[in-house]
Amino acid sequence: MELYEYFLIYILALSVITFIVYTIDKIKAQVKAWRIPEKALLTLSVIGGALGGLIAMYTVRHKTKHWYFTLVNVLSVGIHCFIA
Repeated sequence: MELYEYFLIYILALSVITFIVYTIDKIKAQVKAWRIPEKALLTLSVIGGALGGLIAMYTVRHKTKHWYFTLVNVLSVGIHCFIA
């Protein structure tokens, strides 16, 4: 396998993990339980899970009112695409 294929697998795996974490945080918000820190959600997006973060934002409608979540996820997707 080529290096970029490993990178794409990494991005895909981290995107799935990020989607799950955003969804868990949404559920926790609905039941007023302990939440996952925003810093952790944004870090997951920056290190490779931005696509999963964006998909989660608009499928489970989580963190869509926070402009910086959209900005970080969109910029991170762009950077990850450029790297790939």
